[in-house]
Amino acid sequence: MRTLKYLLIAMLLIGCTSVFGQDEQKFTPEKVKDIIRRAEQGGAIAQGLLGLLYDLGNGVPKDAQLALKWYKLPAAQGDAGAQYNLGRLYHLGNGVPKDYVLAYKWYNLAAAQEYEIAAEFRDELAKEMNTSQIQEAQRLAREFKPKKEKP
Repeated sequence: MRTLKYLLIAMLLIGCTSVFGQDEQKFTPEKVKDIIRRAEQGGAIAQGLLGLLYDLGNGVPKDAQLALKWYKLPAAQGDAGAQYNLGRLYHLGNGVPKDYVLAYKWYNLAAAQEYEIAAEFRDELAKEMNTSQIQEAQRLAREFKPKKEKP
């Protein structure tokens, strides 16, 4: 939940009232440049937001590979929102190869931080997986160690 609060604060600070919905506001080139600068400096919130922008094609061209790149960085630091988004990319195969084991792993890590929708998606995904796939995903989640966030 902490990550979601930070993401909402970040969006308010950069002047975005809504990332989703019909009244979706396009990010201006200046806002996108600022987000990119912050993301490149190691800011997990900016990295997750940049991943979301590439995922949705909001202010930047839609690009699943760049969304994946920018989601991976904060996910590796333990960011539940980015972990959920990685799970979603791997689950649906949106621009990346479908990988149910990795999807389950990332959903499971986000769910462990009380990211409720991740738990729901993980449980639905489990219905499409065999026992060995679930065991492998759980092993990967157990072995996950968050990296230290850059200052």
